[in-house]
Amino acid sequence: MKIALLGTGFGQAHAAVYAARGDAEVVMFGRNPDRTAQTAGKFGFASSTDLDRAFEGDFDLVDICLPVPLHAEYVLRALDADKNALVELPLAGTMDDARRVVEAAERSGKQVFVDMFERFIPANRVLFDAVRDGRYGRLEQLALWNWTAHLWPGVSLGLGTLPLEAMHSDLDVVTRTLGRPHSIDVVTVARDGDSAAIEATLGFDGAFARDSVSSLMPMSWGARGGYAATFSDGVLEAASSMGFDGKPTGTLTAYTAGGARELDLPPADQYAAMIAHVLACLRGEAANEIAPATALDALQLTLDIDQQVNGDT
Repeated sequence: MKIALLGTGFGQAHAAVYAARGDAEVVMFGRNPDRTAQTAGKFGFASSTDLDRAFEGDFDLVDICLPVPLHAEYVLRALDADKNALVELPLAGTMDDARRVVEAAERSGKQVFVDMFERFIPANRVLFDAVRDGRYGRLEQLALWNWTAHLWPGVSLGLGTLPLEAMHSDLDVVTRTLGRPHSIDVVTVARDGDSAAIEATLGFDGAFARDSVSSLMPMSWGARGGYAATFSDGVLEAASSMGFDGKPTGTLTAYTAGGARELDLPPADQYAAMIAHVLACLRGEAANEIAPATALDALQLTLDIDQQVNGDT
């Protein structure tokens, strides 16, 4: 399988997965010649600064890890070139652009995937199953948190970027379990333009959710997150951490009237699991679980929070 990987920044997470798998021919595309060649060489890939080649060559998949304002444009370009596409979060920077992608994907006969990686975290899949089958009763309260140091050099994690680039995947968990909220309350704190924290409280009929994201942590903290899901008949508590090696660890505990029990989780890296799913879909071995239409509710909620945090920017 041949993959055109666009982007040398956030694209490195996908590049590491492709390199570890070793079953795809990857060409990395970027605009800076030196940086593109250096990053591609790190993973043993060919490289190019001619982005047009990604749409003219015989690639099976165009993997788009570019700045958010370019996401929808490049997905549409891939579809016009009769290519399948995988796009980093979020699908688009506006709902109008997102709907254009959904409509184009449905007309095209090609597959489009949105990197909703949190759907592949084992602890989250347990939560989705528990809500669907009512294993612990009705979900009444959901708290998610994601606090990180600046593990990605040169990447801003200030108020201007946190909603779309940090909260969005958590909010997908919220909308998949509780739907769209009827109220949104947001508080923020900013250390500077690149370091900040946001907490959003979301109201639903008979339930509420809270999501907290922060980039105020020291490097020794790494990245940590998790959730506590309170049901009418029990609680699920998940915790995960990631250090400098990029390898996550996690635990999941169920609390019921019968006591506390740690649940076994399969070892899984969410990016590797997401890309494995994409490639399985392209081989005809699975149905697409991360199609653009499935990301619209989370994107609308994210944009609503971004509006409260940043206004019309």
